[in-house]
Amino acid sequence: MSALAPASVLYVPAHKPRAIAKARGSAADMIVLDLEDAVPAADKEAARAAVAQALVEGFGAIAIAVRVNRGVGMADDLRALAASPPDYIVIPKVDRPADLPENAPVPLLAMIETPLGVLDARAIAGDSRVVGLIAGLNDLAHELHLPSGIDREALSLSLQAIVLVARASGVWCFDGVCNAIDDEPSFAAEARAGHRLGFDGKTLIHPAQIAACNAAWAPDPAAVEEARRIVALDGQGAQRFEGRMIEDMHVAAARRTIARADLNARRACATSE
Repeated sequence: MSALAPASVLYVPAHKPRAIAKARGSAADMIVLDLEDAVPAADKEAARAAVAQALVEGFGAIAIAVRVNRGVGMADDLRALAASPPDYIVIPKVDRPADLPENAPVPLLAMIETPLGVLDARAIAGDSRVVGLIAGLNDLAHELHLPSGIDREALSLSLQAIVLVARASGVWCFDGVCNAIDDEPSFAAEARAGHRLGFDGKTLIHPAQIAACNAAWAPDPAAVEEARRIVALDGQGAQRFEGRMIEDMHVAAARRTIARADLNARRACATSE
């Protein structure tokens, strides 16, 4: 993927109009209108109608995805999105490429939330329809029989595998959710850990987590200024820079840093208006 990945990816229950309206004015980089786990069975049809209406109304500069259901509900979800498709469709519990819908109108984000999904992640990410992987940690922890829920140390192999596969395949990768809605320090620490692992961003379950998530992926101002100096060299290959040697890969990293800083500046302007 050449486009800059979203850092903050907020799930919004699609059957709650007030939550959708609130998310529309948030600082999230991407909103995932959720038709799956967050929506009770009795509210599925109402949620589909709400998503269709929300997509028509638009979300400004915020990227929009819709998480559809597995099984028979997926066809109904996709039909509801046909008239006004989102930017992306999130497919839950992808174990293998065959689980991906053939008739999706937009690129797919595949959720890796089972042992089979982790083991077959390379084939999933290699599918031309897939532009990103999402770590589904709640289900993965359950499938692995972890005794204490989401234990990131116990999940470290799976988390690193998702990042490795994403980088090898040239797609995005997003860290899983943090269930601690009211524990901002714990969430912030987890977001920073996800950034250090190499994830492009993190999925969120509450708007209160957006600011800390964006901060975790925001480059330090000094790093931004250094990146601008590196790019200004306009050289190729190995060269000397401020007492050390740099190569083309350092220039590429500097461009990513600048792009992230510019995105953060635009986001700040949009939310302050």
